[in-house]
Amino acid sequence: MIKARMVDAAMTARRTVLKLEDIHLHFGDVVALHGVDLAVMDGEIICLLGHSGCGKSTLLRAIAGVETPHAGTIAIDETLVFAPHRFVEPEHRRIGYMLQDYALFPHLTARQNIAFGLKKLTKQDASTRVDELSSRLGIDHLLERYPHMLSGGEQQRIALARALAPRPHVLLMDEPFSNLDRGLRDTLRGEVVALLRELNTTAIIVTHDPEEALAVGDRIVLMREGKVVEAGRGSELFNAPKSAYTAEFFSRMNRIPATRNGQWLDTALGRFPAPDKPDAISEIFIRPRALSFGADGINATILSHAVLGEIEEWRIAVPELHEPILMRTSQRYKLRPGHTAKLNVSEDEILIFSP
Repeated sequence: MIKARMVDAAMTARRTVLKLEDIHLHFGDVVALHGVDLAVMDGEIICLLGHSGCGKSTLLRAIAGVETPHAGTIAIDETLVFAPHRFVEPEHRRIGYMLQDYALFPHLTARQNIAFGLKKLTKQDASTRVDELSSRLGIDHLLERYPHMLSGGEQQRIALARALAPRPHVLLMDEPFSNLDRGLRDTLRGEVVALLRELNTTAIIVTHDPEEALAVGDRIVLMREGKVVEAGRGSELFNAPKSAYTAEFFSRMNRIPATRNGQWLDTALGRFPAPDKPDAISEIFIRPRALSFGADGINATILSHAVLGEIEEWRIAVPELHEPILMRTSQRYKLRPGHTAKLNVSEDEILIFSP
């Protein structure tokens, strides 16, 4: 089990707002969470990343108190909210919880939705808080409208304001941008993250999109089958993944068979340095961006070509390889399917993992 840990020495001095230790949760015979550890610092934005069914949304619900773990402990702002024989109700955890479908109350105006969690404040203080958040989110003109009168992006802003209004210790967001079209999603995501950082809000955002996680998270926690596979900065997980699963989650990979020959690995794409440890390496991993055409290199035949906006994608056949390999590049080559070319590999982009 790999525990989520601090990856920056400066961050260790910050206050721990949320701490999970050895969380286990199952539904009958189905294991949803298995030994999850996580520490989140004040003002940190964490992205829980993984495929559907990996346990990320279940973990969010366990933090919120909507699901009850079967073992482990959860502390929020140094207060134990879950442990054996201890359970603090969701409404007493100071958690903001924003659902994927926003879950706005249809019979309440936007103003009333935002103020819903402010019942302990005076009417004047609640109104001031609503006005303050509405101004920051640019939704002042929407306050007297009902949810059915709002667009998806407007509903999202109202839901975010409602979650932030009580000044939660931690804001939980479950796939908050997945219901929006791409253009609006990118714009609104940037606005939301900027606001969270301005307010120094501690947040955990669930997503299945690796690009979104890389763009948003101070740290990424990659999950699989209820466990944390790897956790750290996005640049670390992308550039130096510790497992083949992590590497392939963030990028398409060409798996190339390899044979060890002393200090070298021999492949159909050339000879590359072997790792120091005498592991029984049987393949290397090469990202599509690591390939290019040049004057010298391995003989290759173009099978197909597609323009994907700023980049072009090539499927290539190489002698001795049973499967085609994939190349992606922003360079423009005057080649077509059926043409032959010389294929080069950037040695710095090769990844090798122990079996």
